[in-house]
Amino acid sequence: MSEPQKVTYQDSGVDYSKLDAMKRLAQEQAAGTASMLQQADMHEVSASRGESAYVWDAGDHYGAMVQEGLGTKNLVADEVRKLTGKTHYDQIAQDVVGAITNDLIVVGAKPLVVSAYWGLGDSAWLADEERAKDLAAGWANACKMAGAAWGGGETPAHTGIVNPDTIDLGGSAVGIINPKERLVLGDKLDSGDAIVLIESSGIHANGLTLARKIADKLPEGYATKLPSGTTYGEALLKPQHLYAQLVQDVFAADVDIHYMVHITGHGWRKLMRATQEFSYILTEVPPVPEELSFIAEHSGNDAGEMYGNFNMGAGFAIYVSADQAEKVMQAASDNGMEAWIAGRVEAGAKKVVIEPIDVTFGGEALEVR
Repeated sequence: MSEPQKVTYQDSGVDYSKLDAMKRLAQEQAAGTASMLQQADMHEVSASRGESAYVWDAGDHYGAMVQEGLGTKNLVADEVRKLTGKTHYDQIAQDVVGAITNDLIVVGAKPLVVSAYWGLGDSAWLADEERAKDLAAGWANACKMAGAAWGGGETPAHTGIVNPDTIDLGGSAVGIINPKERLVLGDKLDSGDAIVLIESSGIHANGLTLARKIADKLPEGYATKLPSGTTYGEALLKPQHLYAQLVQDVFAADVDIHYMVHITGHGWRKLMRATQEFSYILTEVPPVPEELSFIAEHSGNDAGEMYGNFNMGAGFAIYVSADQAEKVMQAASDNGMEAWIAGRVEAGAKKVVIEPIDVTFGGEALEVR
């Protein structure tokens, strides 16, 4: 069998060097608006800039907000529907809500209200009643799973911008950090802390652009069977885990959380997102979901490329003092999720070292701030 032609995530059209540069530019401009909060007797928590969610001080509590989008996973659902007869948009809805709320909770926030953004290329997309009902019901159910109310949203028709046969799915969420001691921004990180990784359900909602390119190259496309017997398309559509209840349970167990990371874009490079100079040493890696192993095989990408862009079986990370790691493990088990005390924080230059696969990401590999 010939070696596959290598196709990296950047080759698929996702170039983080350009995306991250724009993010930093936006943050620079956004920082100049912080004083506006003073008009409501509030002020921003400036250390939250560059984290997954923005935080402000509201007096007796902190507020937090995030806006996120699905990406291109719904294009997979549209193709797989031709094979299964199901719309899969209830699963897609969970992915969107998960992308939003899993980012919100990393700062210690409990999700309160989620809003939907469903951008249409043509309002006729909504005429498919089965698909529309699945999307709405799945969204409501996912909000319940995250412990949040669905407050509303927007369904703009962007003719000429969005493909009329598709939909651009995203949304936002507001949360509360109360008591204020639950604020998590990495300032408590210390050498010797344990890194607890929580399982992903699969690819989640990151990396689907490359996953779709792989399907285009396969003779049977999304109908290609994986070793388990599941088709490639159905494996990609497994909805992502929602970690909001897990984090609340960790807090309820009187665990002082030092840092959290939602492992999405940038993959395991994100484990060094905190501003402090620490080395993050991983001594264990979770089992890799079969669809991610399949993508690695058919894209020709090595472990560095895969772990640098995909979750590779770990969707969330919680950093705590070593003596509290077992409490996090118990909370994960109570939520039906597998977890691993997978590594530790050490003094030293900022880097992520994944010992079992001999991969190291230096601090320059992550420039999201």
